[in-house]
Amino acid sequence: MIEALHRLLRTPQGVLGLALLAVLLLVCLFGGAFAPYSPETMDFAGRFAAPGARHWFGADQLGRDVLSRLLVGARSTIPLAVAATFSGAAAGACLGTLSAYLGGRWDEAITRTIDAVMAVPHLLLALILVSTLGKGSLNAALAIAISVVPSMARVTRSVALAVRQQDYVKAAIARGEGGGWIVLREMLPNVAAPVIIEATIRVAFAVMLFATLSFLGLGAQPPASEWGLMVSEARRFMHQAPWIIVAPSLAIAATAICFNLLGDGLRDALNPRDER
Repeated sequence: MIEALHRLLRTPQGVLGLALLAVLLLVCLFGGAFAPYSPETMDFAGRFAAPGARHWFGADQLGRDVLSRLLVGARSTIPLAVAATFSGAAAGACLGTLSAYLGGRWDEAITRTIDAVMAVPHLLLALILVSTLGKGSLNAALAIAISVVPSMARVTRSVALAVRQQDYVKAAIARGEGGGWIVLREMLPNVAAPVIIEATIRVAFAVMLFATLSFLGLGAQPPASEWGLMVSEARRFMHQAPWIIVAPSLAIAATAICFNLLGDGLRDALNPRDER
């Protein structure tokens, strides 16, 4: 782990990704303490106030401080997207590894089912799930987690098929170990690296998907300060006060870039044979 961290710090994208991740972590943990105002405090006399000394990022259509809403909203955007991605990745990794271990008809059945689900675009699948489960941040996060499972299972299966042929797996089968023990103790740890890399990159898509669901009114509900909802509320006033839509849009973009860079850095760090 320490060696992988050192390799990560030797890559420019790894250093920049970790720096952005540290900033996002601080915002998620202490954003509420740093916020100059309450995110729900309205000031109708200060509607559409331009960025300045009083409101660094300006004020929205209700006079609420945009910076405060961004700082507080990070806690309802980033953690849910990360939790949804990694929970879906864990379920997909288990399913993909199990499919590779079982082989034969079971593998064929699981793979064809995954292919059928993957034929539905992620956004459409998430929309169907949220429409079924109901509106709300938690339901949106659950829908994102479920939408991540098929693609992660597919990626994991391709790696687990090679692991299945290794001598230590064959030795465990020869010893009479149970299928669950072999999958969890012998195969999953050896497919963890590509799963972590893929999951880290997919956090960026989860953040954008979560923001999209909130933008469409299916995720976070007013008066929440979730970034996608902030963009949705500001779109009608973008010509009158563009800063109220630019700020949350840049926050979403910066978060996506952070996890993309971190995923690229982890790919190089966890695959030292590819290091130049």
